[in-house]
Amino acid sequence: MPALRPEAQTSGTQGRSARRIWPWAAALVLAGAGIAGFYLQPWINGPVAVAVETVELAPATRVLAVNGRIAALHSVDIRALVGGTLRDLPLAEGDNVQQGDVLARIDAANQQAILRQAVAGLDAALVAEARARDALERAVALGPNIARTERDAAERALLTAAQEVARATAQVDQAQVQLDNHTLQAPMAGTVLALNVEPGQTIDPATVLMTLADLERLIVETDVDEAYATQIRAGQPAVLQLSGESATRPGHVRYVSQRVDSGTGGLAVELSFDAPVRAPVGLTVTTNIVVDERRAAITAPRAAIDGDGVFVVIDGIATRRPVTVIDWPAARLIVTEGLEVGDVLIADAAVVTDGQAVTVP
Repeated sequence: MPALRPEAQTSGTQGRSARRIWPWAAALVLAGAGIAGFYLQPWINGPVAVAVETVELAPATRVLAVNGRIAALHSVDIRALVGGTLRDLPLAEGDNVQQGDVLARIDAANQQAILRQAVAGLDAALVAEARARDALERAVALGPNIARTERDAAERALLTAAQEVARATAQVDQAQVQLDNHTLQAPMAGTVLALNVEPGQTIDPATVLMTLADLERLIVETDVDEAYATQIRAGQPAVLQLSGESATRPGHVRYVSQRVDSGTGGLAVELSFDAPVRAPVGLTVTTNIVVDERRAAITAPRAAIDGDGVFVVIDGIATRRPVTVIDWPAARLIVTEGLEVGDVLIADAAVVTDGQAVTVP
């Protein structure tokens, strides 16, 4: 019995050691499998589910969306041609005026005095001319009884008097024009859009008294980025939506500037409404200019474009195909080359690579 005890102790120790090693061995096996899987990555070569669409011909429209503002086709800033104190201002903002209506009057007391002085000078010149004419007539009547030199002198005196009358007449005319400039009249029919002065204010020719606009003919003013400058032409149709309205109004491009602003990179464009519209000047207008309309075209989602190519599904494989597109700020682009009707196009090029196996849900 004593001889058997050491053997029994050895057997128990070995069993316990085996039980301790087993978990470590299993962990090593699993770790090895994980490392092998990480390097081999068998799932990469598995098919990837992708969204697709079948290429077909359909109507396509290229639209350039820009924001503009309502403006009057005809408007003018009213300035005085003379300086002085504004005496009378019979208008308020929003008033309608007709061509020739009085807009404002400037104190003209000093100019009236200048005009009276000029008239007096003209009267004196006319009297002198009449005397000179009488003197010449007497000289002519005396005939050979008067020296030739005296007759010549009478003729020169009449000529000088006539010139003085012409000069005085011009002074009167100039004084009258200056007096008329103290009364401002409407150059056209319209509405007082802005009034910038008050009676009693001192003004000069640089002061903008008011802005007059014809609100019967409104347009939309906007700028187009120079990247699309060559795409915009007068006469192109447009869809216009006034701020605060859900309805749209038809219009068209009426004017395209021939100069790009070097500071902003914008090209000035004006659009007209096809039907008269009433709206406040300065109101924001969402504008969609129809640049190109095609009855039948191939289009692709912008996300499907990978540089200069797309991916199509051929026998379950994503195959890259070069294409030519018309780049445009839109969700779908017109494809002019590279795709055919019936091709199965992968909608998102970012999820696949060339030659990768794919599945279509």
